[in-house]
Amino acid sequence: MDIQRSILIVALAIVSYMMVLQWNQDYGQTALPTEIATPTSSVPGLPDTTATTSTAAGSDDIPSAAPAVEPNSVSAAPVAASDELIRVKTDVLDLAIDPRGGDVVQLRLTQYPRRQDRPDVPFQLFDNGGERTYMAQSGLIGSNAPDKSSGRALWSSEQKSYELADGQDQLDVDLTLNEEGVSYIKRFTFKRGLNAECSDKEQMLKKPGCVDPSSYQVSVSYLINNQSGETWSGNMFAQLKRDGSDDPSSTTATGTATYLGGALWTSEEPYKKVSMKDIDKQPFKETVQGGWVAWLQHYFVTAWIPSKDSANQVQTRKDSQGNYIVGFTGPTIQVAAGTQGETSAILYAGPKLQGYLKTLSPGLELTVDYGILWFLAQPIFWLLEHIHSILGNWGWSIIVLTLIIKLIFFPLSAASYKSMARMRAVAPKLAALKEQFGDDRQKMSQGMMELYKKEKINPLGGCLPILVQMPVFLALYWTLLESVEMRQAPWLLWITDLSIKDPFFILPIIMGVTMFIQQQLNPTPPDPMQAKVLKMMPIIFTFFFLWFPAGLVLYWVVNNVLSIAQQWYITRKVEAAAKAANA
Repeated sequence: MDIQRSILIVALAIVSYMMVLQWNQDYGQTALPTEIATPTSSVPGLPDTTATTSTAAGSDDIPSAAPAVEPNSVSAAPVAASDELIRVKTDVLDLAIDPRGGDVVQLRLTQYPRRQDRPDVPFQLFDNGGERTYMAQSGLIGSNAPDKSSGRALWSSEQKSYELADGQDQLDVDLTLNEEGVSYIKRFTFKRGLNAECSDKEQMLKKPGCVDPSSYQVSVSYLINNQSGETWSGNMFAQLKRDGSDDPSSTTATGTATYLGGALWTSEEPYKKVSMKDIDKQPFKETVQGGWVAWLQHYFVTAWIPSKDSANQVQTRKDSQGNYIVGFTGPTIQVAAGTQGETSAILYAGPKLQGYLKTLSPGLELTVDYGILWFLAQPIFWLLEHIHSILGNWGWSIIVLTLIIKLIFFPLSAASYKSMARMRAVAPKLAALKEQFGDDRQKMSQGMMELYKKEKINPLGGCLPILVQMPVFLALYWTLLESVEMRQAPWLLWITDLSIKDPFFILPIIMGVTMFIQQQLNPTPPDPMQAKVLKMMPIIFTFFFLWFPAGLVLYWVVNNVLSIAQQWYITRKVEAAAKAANA
């Protein structure tokens, strides 16, 4: 009968495993868009799919003209979008600029494929209404500035496409506009990103310095040549507009494990989250010195960084189409008649590289959101990064990091396992007490306390050392989950991407087995119901870990294996000492 039951259990496990594999094959992969189209000019008689749909109402895109002025409340007539986008391509960015407003309405990160099995499809950060609405907007507002509540300025350019040539380190893209005796140039400045030795994705993953992070930084400058007869006055604004769609870069099962929303800098809070729910409740508005505004998602961040010497009004709001806007309005600029003026800001659109983000503006590195345990997670990542610089593989780096952390906490773990070993040694005596007192809980508790006192056992001794270590392990969890360096990073064999689930669920199954083995080394709880619940825990945890990123499961497996070895050694040592004392 036992053999038949065992065969049935094994057969059920195999069938369940095959069903999960088939489900993963059918539904586990993130769907790619049906077509990754390259924008071209519109064709007469057909709708223009490349034109941005988010500029339908000019008043929606215009913030207050100056910090002391409220937004224009006059409803504006719809403004037609431009009929052709301006394409710009560097070695790390592929983007499109809408001449209507000069906004960056599409942006693809060519060094970050959307999926590892499709390296030809780059990850799309900005989109102008295809899968989502997400763009970086900027302009000049004021009484005689080109962007008004009635409509955005229509810029022109000498070319419809620009590309960073081989050997060229910088690319300037100029948009021009002449209006009422004032000539404007809106200049986008791009930098080369790939070093000479970075010829493919594998090399980029192995060499942290392979790509210059400044190549994800775009300088946006306005050059104002005032040849009119009066002083020109206006303000620069820059903002990020996004709809409420899900995070396309999330690799978790639910897609909600990491923060998706806005953030900004204030003098009181160097990293202030403004979620979509916060913007729904009430717009935010505050004047700060310097600062930044950003939109966060898993692995990637987009940020506008104004001059650190200027007083800027940062604000959030929601437009009439339901899009969320986080941005800033700069101080008033005055250009006297017959003179020239300039204002600028930096747009960062790329991976969350905290070392570089820190150099752009204070607090911007906190957009690598490690949660409330960031003060532990940052040194953990620093150590992990240095280990990777030696080993060149993030999987082995995680293993070495787990070993180092385990060594640091070895004394605490040893105290915990010694307490568990003593509890296990007195388990027969506890069972005898249970049989003696039956259902009399009061006498049972008194008997247990007397036994613990006699055997010099602290019943909490096995829990407290583990509780002390929990913050570190949680910080490591968020370090591995949030770090873009883990994205599409291979380890070995079938683990080709540490940031997504194990495609064959082998690591989660190994984790469940190690958890079961570790459970056998622990003392059996005297309460039968508690004992049954604990027996189910390896199965429950295995199910949860099926969809965890492989890097996190790898850490957990290594930690369990090291814990088993340490606990087995200490348990054998305590039991041998107990036998020697009784002999």
